[in-house]
Amino acid sequence: MVQFGNQNYLWALWVLVPLAVAYIAAIRHKRHIRKMLGNATLVQQLTNNYMPKRYGLKIVLVFTAIGCLIFSWANLRKPTSEKNGKGNGIDVMLVLDISKSMLSQDVPPSRLEKAKSFLNQLTPEIEHNRIGLVVFAGEAYLQMPLTPDAVATKLFIDNASPDLAPVQGTDIGAALRLADASLDNEEKKYKTVVLVTDGEDLDAGAKDAAATLAEHGTVLYTVGVGTEGGAPIMESGAYKKDANGKTVISKLDAPLLQELANQTEGKYYFLDNTGSVANAIAMQLNNMQTKPLNNNGGYMQYTLYYPVFLSVALILLLLEIFISEKKRNKVLLNVQKKQKETKKANQLANI
Repeated sequence: MVQFGNQNYLWALWVLVPLAVAYIAAIRHKRHIRKMLGNATLVQQLTNNYMPKRYGLKIVLVFTAIGCLIFSWANLRKPTSEKNGKGNGIDVMLVLDISKSMLSQDVPPSRLEKAKSFLNQLTPEIEHNRIGLVVFAGEAYLQMPLTPDAVATKLFIDNASPDLAPVQGTDIGAALRLADASLDNEEKKYKTVVLVTDGEDLDAGAKDAAATLAEHGTVLYTVGVGTEGGAPIMESGAYKKDANGKTVISKLDAPLLQELANQTEGKYYFLDNTGSVANAIAMQLNNMQTKPLNNNGGYMQYTLYYPVFLSVALILLLLEIFISEKKRNKVLLNVQKKQKETKKANQLANI
């Protein structure tokens, strides 16, 4: 069924009403001027070259062009097929640590950039599922609710940085609780959380949050980024120091991440090779039991008609430009004709 993508733009058609009123007023004004001149013969001579019908035609072309432009903006279209609207899959919440410790460079170019690279490689392999994104530091933030839009997922991942977290620190528990709240907990399966962090939890709620995930049937996969030797944290152009003036060293806490994953029957991965880890987790997720998804975020393919209206509008405006309201002067045409005949006669005489 044909429909408008931007139906509100059709209100712009009302602009034709004042334009039509202005056109009628202009015609009446011209007639009034003709009557004021009085001498009908003189008026006829003065306006002999003017063609009012062509003026009317130009107005009709302009009005029609404006209407076509408005229909183009309203985006008339016809649905052809639906993509990703329905299918089978699971709900996947990606949880990304954006605390300043993720800027440490023991993993080049930094822990955060490697984590984002991993998520960008994972997302296309699980795009048939619904995916959401939580970022966290001292607090957790839902960046993107569950959606089948893989393009939007990549956009939010690429924009993730410590600047998004006004409260710094590392609260893994808060992140897992928010991820849990963002999932459908009426069913005890069909959902998972992928946590990517260096594991330095400054609060003590991570294990309790993982236990809640397990109760709700959510499988947690943890991905550790960083090294056991650790690296200093860059803050305001200098290394962060503790209260005693010593440089703070941020280290990967693999045992914690291993324990969190085990609580939910998930698995821990050390992020060394981003591609291989992405493939391994994607295989785990794709082997999970799925459910029918009716994704409101699915998209419809359309046949678009706006180029037709736009093309017609441009053609009409070009026609309007080249249509003259005046007749060509017959006297001038006769003079030009005689000049051509004289020139041709002179050329023959010279032969």
